[in-house]
Amino acid sequence: VRGKQKTGIGILFLKYINMLKINPRMLMQQCLRHAHSQVRVRFAPSPTGYLHLGGLRTALYNFLYARHLGGKFLLRIEDTDQTRLVPGASERLVEDLLWAGIEIDEGPGFGGQLGPYVQSQRTEIYSKAIEELLHNGTAYRCFCTERRLDLLRKEALRTRQVPRYDNKCRHLTTSEVDSLLAKGTPYCIRFKLTDHEEPLDDLIYGKVHHNVSDNEGDPVVMKSDQFPTYHFANVVDDHLMGITHVLRGVEWQISTTKHLLLYKAFGWQPPKFGHLPLLVNADGTKLSKRQGDIGIQHFRERGYFPQALVNYVVSAGGGFEHRTNAKQQLLSMQALHEQFHIERVNSHPSRLNPELLDDLNRLEIVQRLSGNESRTKLVNEVQQLVKEAYPQHSNLDLAEEHILDVLNWSSKRLTLLQDLTSSKLSFLWVKPSDFQIKDLTAEQLAHLLQLINAIQDFHKDELNVKLKSFAQKENIKFPLMMKTLRAALSGLKEGPGVAEMMEILGKSVTLERLKEALPKESLHLEEHQ
Repeated sequence: VRGKQKTGIGILFLKYINMLKINPRMLMQQCLRHAHSQVRVRFAPSPTGYLHLGGLRTALYNFLYARHLGGKFLLRIEDTDQTRLVPGASERLVEDLLWAGIEIDEGPGFGGQLGPYVQSQRTEIYSKAIEELLHNGTAYRCFCTERRLDLLRKEALRTRQVPRYDNKCRHLTTSEVDSLLAKGTPYCIRFKLTDHEEPLDDLIYGKVHHNVSDNEGDPVVMKSDQFPTYHFANVVDDHLMGITHVLRGVEWQISTTKHLLLYKAFGWQPPKFGHLPLLVNADGTKLSKRQGDIGIQHFRERGYFPQALVNYVVSAGGGFEHRTNAKQQLLSMQALHEQFHIERVNSHPSRLNPELLDDLNRLEIVQRLSGNESRTKLVNEVQQLVKEAYPQHSNLDLAEEHILDVLNWSSKRLTLLQDLTSSKLSFLWVKPSDFQIKDLTAEQLAHLLQLINAIQDFHKDELNVKLKSFAQKENIKFPLMMKTLRAALSGLKEGPGVAEMMEILGKSVTLERLKEALPKESLHLEEHQ
C-alpha cells in the first residue's frame, strides 16, 4: 500500500480502510500472519528471574521443532508484571540462549516484522483488543474493590471452598456501569468464561478435557493499571505474531481452555498446543527455581559445555528414537533437530540424571580436542583458567603441547576444565623453584634421565616397573628416590603417585623439570654423556 499511495488503486484502498476504521498496522500484521505457511513457534519468558533447566528445555524443544520443519523461532519478553521484573534478566536470558546454540529468528534486537517483541511496548495493541471484547460483549468492566475480593477469598477458605470471583459485575446494567465510570471508580476488565465442551487435542498428551468455568470465576484480562494479564496478552500476541504451534510446560495445560475461549471470543483460529512434561530430579521431586543449581548460569560458571547441557536436557524428555544398549553420543544441534519428532516426546515426568551430564561433558572435551579450531579455543581456555587460579605465580607451564597432553590424559578422568586447577594438580602448571636433587649421585641422575628418555610406553604401570628396577640396580632406596622425584617434579609433599604424575606431565615435561632440578655438576655430566 505504501508503495502505491500515489496511484489510483492505492488512494482508493487507503480511503476504504479509513472508512472501515481499520488500523493499518493491525491490518499489516493480520496479512503477514496469514501469509505465513511455515511453522512459527515462540519462547516467551518473563524477566522475573534467570533461565533455568526447565526454561531451557522449553526453548530448546520449540527451537528443535521449528528447525525440523523449516520454521521460525521467536523470542518474546512477557514483562507485563512490572512489579517482579529483575534488572538485566532479559539480557542474561538472551545470552544464555545463544550460548546454548539456540538461534533467534525474530525478537528484541533480532528484527522481525511483527514486533514489538516486548509486551510492555505493546500496550496500545492490547487496549484495542480489549475494546473489541467489550464491544462484542465477551468482556466487562469490574469495579470490585480489593477489600471485597479479599472478603470473598476469606469466606471461601472458611467454608473450605476454592476461592473464585463470583462474577458480580458481569450483571451490572449499562446505567450502573455509566454511573460508576462518571464517578471515576477504578476498574479492571474481566473476560466472561463459558462452558468449553471440546477437548484439547494436545500434541503430546492427546485428548485433554478441562472445563475452566467449573472451577474459576471470570478472570481479569486487563488490570486497573492498564497492563494486560498473562493470559490475555499471550493470546493476542500469539495470534498477531502468527504463532502456529505453542509448546510449553504442562503446568500451563489447565489454562489452555481459557486461552481457547479467548480465541473463540475474537473469532481467531488458535494454534496447535503441546505441553511438555515436568522436569524432575533423579529422586522424582520437582525442580524448583529456589534450587540454586538449576540455573543455566550455574552450569556455565561450573564449566559445563553448551552441547553437553543441551544433550543432557533432551536425554530426559524424549523426542528421539530410543536406542537400547547404544553407546552414549554427543549430538550436534543440527543432528538433534534432524532427528527430533514431537510425537516421541514423553508424557510422563522427565527424570534428570546428573551423572549423565558429567559423562556428556567429558565427551564434549574429547570432541573439542578433535577439531583444530575448537582445540585451540580449549587450550586458550585452560591457559586463562590457570592464570586466574595461580595469579601469584609467574613461572607457569602453559605451553600448548603440554596443555594438550594434560587434556588428553584428563578427558576420561575429569569432568570439568576447572578440575585441572585443583590444588592436588597444581604441579601440572606450577614449576618447582629452587629445588636441587641431592640424594642421588651425578652418575645415577644421568642414568635415570637416560632410562626415562628410553621408555616408549610412558604409562604409570610401566614407569613403576622401570623405576623399581632402576632403584634395585643402582642400590637406591625406592621410597627415597620417589620422594626426591616428587619434589623435583611438583614441589609437593603429596598428590598423585610419582609414576602417575610423570604420565600426566608427559615425557618431555618430566625430563625438562628433572634437568632443571639437577645440580650443576650432574647437568654437566648428563650433557657430556
